[in-house]
Amino acid sequence: MITMTFYRFLMTLRDPDDYSEVAQFANNAFYDQSFPKQATDYDSLSQYLELNGNYLPSMTIFDDAWQQYLEKMQ
Repeated sequence: MITMTFYRFLMTLRDPDDYSEVAQFANNAFYDQSFPKQATDYDSLSQYLELNGNYLPSMTIFDDAWQQYLEKMQ
């Protein structure tokens, strides 16, 4: 059972001093006013980011963050 939205999880990875791709994704998502904050499913988040995530240089970064999210939710 998922107890935390992906956005909430992603916000735990924010760190302005961390230049890893996932941390940068989290930092940028924080400033994305339209980010689907309540979403918990891969497909809707992936579709949103493909259309609106111009701050995300590669979808593999989202995939990496999603995998971390799934591991955390287990």
